[in-house]
Order: sequence, then C-alpha cells, then structure tokens
Amino acid sequence: MEAPAAAASPSVTFYDFLDRMRNPASLDLVRSIKSFIVSFSFYTANPENDGKRVQEFFLTMEAAIREHSLWAGATDEEIDSALEGLEKYVMTKLFSRTFASVPEDSKIDREISEKIGLLQTFLKPEHLDIPAVLRNEASWLLAEKELQKINSFKAPREKLLCIMSCCRVINNLLLNASMSENHVLAGLDDFLPVLIYVTIKANPPQLHSNLKFIQLYRRQAKLVSEAAYYFTNLVSAKTFVVDLSAKSLSMDEMKFEESMQAARLTNKATQIEASPTLQGQTIPIPPTAMHDKNKDISADMQMPSIAIGGSNYPYMDTQAGELTVGDVERLLGLYKDVVTKYRNLCTAVRQNHISVSKTEQPVPHSEGTSFLPKQPEGINTKIDIQRED
Repeated sequence: MEAPAAAASPSVTFYDFLDRMRNPASLDLVRSIKSFIVSFSFYTANPENDGKRVQEFFLTMEAAIREHSLWAGATDEEIDSALEGLEKYVMTKLFSRTFASVPEDSKIDREISEKIGLLQTFLKPEHLDIPAVLRNEASWLLAEKELQKINSFKAPREKLLCIMSCCRVINNLLLNASMSENHVLAGLDDFLPVLIYVTIKANPPQLHSNLKFIQLYRRQAKLVSEAAYYFTNLVSAKTFVVDLSAKSLSMDEMKFEESMQAARLTNKATQIEASPTLQGQTIPIPPTAMHDKNKDISADMQMPSIAIGGSNYPYMDTQAGELTVGDVERLLGLYKDVVTKYRNLCTAVRQNHISVSKTEQPVPHSEGTSFLPKQPEGINTKIDIQRED
C-alpha cells in the first residue's frame, strides 16, 4: 500500500494552476473565480447552502476548463490537477468565511475536545478491546502526529490527506501484525477501535469543524474509494466519542463514572493552576498595577515581569482567530486575577522589605536596577522580578 510520503504533492498541482492563471488567455476564468469569491460576502453564513454553492461552482468550472484553450488536448490527470489547484485557491480565500462559520460548530468542537481530555486520563487500549498484538506505541504516535496536522492546512484536500496518512499508518500496523504475528485480521473490527484510540490520544483540534469542512467543500468526485473509507471511519470515531458511555467500553459503569468525575476534578484543579499565578510563565504586569496601591516600587524601574515555573496554560498556543466570544469572559477573569495577585505580591515584598530593614542594612543599588529585598536566612523565594529593557 502506498506510504503517506508517496502521495502527490498538493503544492505541485497548486503552483501549476497559478502559473496557468497568470496566462493572459485565462482572463475569463480569473474573472469568474474572483466574482464567485466576492459573492460570498453577500450571503449570511449557512454551511449547507455554502457547500452546495461551492460544489456547483466546481462543476461549472470543470466544464469551463475542459473547453478552455489553455487545456486543449489535456489528459484527465491534467484536468484533475487544475481542479485540485482551483479547489485549494478558492477554499483558501474563503477559509475564514466557511470554516466553523456558525457558533454551533465551535461549541461542538469545544465539547468534543473537553470530553476527549477527560477520557485521556484513564482510557486504556483494553477498554476498546484492542488486541495486545496491535498495541504498538510507535505506530500509534506516528498516526497521532499525522492527525494533529489537520489544522495546519486550509484546503479540504490537504486536511483529508492528514486523515488518510493517519489511517494508512494504522492499516500498515494491522497488515504487519497479520504477517509477523499471525494475527487474523478482523477488518473494521480491528481498524476502528485503534482509530478511536488514536483519535482520543491525539485530540485533534476542531475535529468536528474539520470533518464538516471536508465533507462540504472537498470536491464530491474525490470523496470516493480509499479517501471515503478513511474519512467515514474518522466520522464514526468522532460519533463514538460523542456518544461514549460505560456501555460503549469494556468497563464497569460505576468505575467509568468515577473515572470521569476524577478527571473533571483534575481538570478543574489544572485550570485553577493555569490561571496566571506563580506557576509557569513570565507574565507581563499590567501598567495599571504599577501605580495603584504600590507607590513604594521605585518609579525609575522598568516594567517588571514575574518569572514562574512550568505548567500548562490555556490560550498559550491559541491563535487570535481561534478565540470565540465565550473566551472573552474567561480571559477578562484571568486578567483581573493576575492584577490582583501582582498587587498582593508587591504588598508581601514591601512588608518583607520593611521587616528585613529593621535588622539589616539596605542593599545599595544603582538607579534603574531591579532587585528583590534580601530574604531572611533559610527562605528561598521562587519569584524573580527582573528588569525588562
């Protein structure tokens, strides 16, 4: 079976398409494409209608390309290459308008991701009845990495290739097990549980929106055969996760509920830790915090920062375009929290400085240099306030 790396490069077909579109003879095609893209701004986002509109446009353009002088005598492969380039160009331009275009999509993405996050804390291969012969951590990790790439692309074809690469790794694992371990393949009964487990381990970003985007905007003529099989299986894996309960697993119902509750409590504690406290990042201190109740901080100091140890924090790897309206309230709460903690920190430092100064000579310092008051012997502070030039 063809390895993932052997797939034709989408970039080759795309750049060939762009080269032909730069030819003066393609002016009529260029006008049609640009007109279609602009027309989307006139419609309210409606995924089903948008998908139909795009599919109809692809069919219209396929007929126009086949009859165009630039493709006179072209083979079916060359026509298909042009259509692949067209799909990538159009959907890249329309990506922000068509991907997760309604609030419900973002809500479902968030719910799936949160549920997977809970399952990751306790779900084991045996809960999905995956045979020991198919438990290959190296292959699973490779499949996870392929699936996690799905958000790196904007074209439906390239997103679909991520799914196919993931599934091919799993399929190769099954074939190797059948040859080297004399494991009798059980078809979908072997494949789907492994794909479900890999999906849970990977927790691919915006899984629902990515699957919906591919289904709506990948040319229908290309969602067939192997691509359709793997795509349908991932849709089934997503549905399994959404509906997953103790009855879905080889697991006692009470044990399942206890595990889910424990995961919820752990996540809640992690979120509390992940708020901007003294635990993981260098957090810029808001300017307003510098001049409120802490007049004792030298006015000639540069904006300090609090260097703190390592942990996982929400939004650290989030792009601006991925934020939703629902994130605003939480971000505001985090901002208020860091200001409050900064004020408390400054108060503690000031009080400690006063206490120490009664028994020790103050440490001289040059203008503009940040420092901490000397701590009493035996006390090791983990808070490092540094000058930022």
